[in-house]
Amino acid sequence: MTTVLALRALGLGDALTGIPALRGLRRAHPDARLVLAAPAGVGGFLASFGIADEVLDTAGLQPLRWTGEPPDVAVNLHGRGPQSQRLLQQVRPRRTVAFACPEAGHRDGPPWPIHAHEVDRWCGLVQWAGGDCSPDDLRLPGRREESHVVLHPGAASGSRRWPVDRWAAVAAGLAGRGREVVVTGVPAEADLCARVAAAHPGVRNACGASSLAELADLVASAALVLCGDTGIAHVATAFGTPSVLLFGPVSPDHWGPRIDADRHRVLWHPHVGDPAGDPHADRTDLRLVRVQVDEVLAAAEAQLAVASVG
Repeated sequence: MTTVLALRALGLGDALTGIPALRGLRRAHPDARLVLAAPAGVGGFLASFGIADEVLDTAGLQPLRWTGEPPDVAVNLHGRGPQSQRLLQQVRPRRTVAFACPEAGHRDGPPWPIHAHEVDRWCGLVQWAGGDCSPDDLRLPGRREESHVVLHPGAASGSRRWPVDRWAAVAAGLAGRGREVVVTGVPAEADLCARVAAAHPGVRNACGASSLAELADLVASAALVLCGDTGIAHVATAFGTPSVLLFGPVSPDHWGPRIDADRHRVLWHPHVGDPAGDPHADRTDLRLVRVQVDEVLAAAEAQLAVASVG
């Protein structure tokens, strides 16, 4: 049996934006064993939808623990390289599909599309290699609408984290209007979530209480998702759950919802002359600071009203 190894050893949001490319690989190699090199939790979540057959537990740029015969095809969905390219070279694939990276000795590939949306970037690579995929392949099954609003205040870095007091004000505002608000986050965000949940007795704190599959189900069944530029935003996009998304250092043209524009309201306030954003910085980005509580509440109510009609 032909084996295809795809490297995308990144977090939840990155994994989800790679779904169309992975589905394109499946179509290009329908009889192959598709192995995804990714963190076990994220990879297992994708495999549960049949997007990959197996998961090779890999985090970041750690050496691949590949055993057995070299893969027939290795696909770099992780980055331009050179480090990621060299990782794949170490397993001696018969063929490599990747963007051109002369530093790693790989020239047989398209140039890196620096300004492309993340979804389009990896779709483009797979299309170049003969696969059929599009942004519509982002969709995951399982959408059903209940009444709760998911509010996810955390993000991987401070620059993408809206101030906690503002999230608390939004939670209190929605709960005060009779909305069922559920605060979510990873265990490391327990203090952040507790501060938001304390804003109103009607807010439920579900921080750290769910597995990835359970969290995804909570999002898939929500009436609305409120969050920043983080993995939960991509979960909402995949399931078609309406959302209000707060962006800061990174343009939504690169990382925002790629489908169903009517379901997702993006709040982002760049000004001419702003310095370049740093998605890994500790301090809240000034474009995110410009987003106000009243604006988020208004967007949330507008999205909820549209959803109730639709």
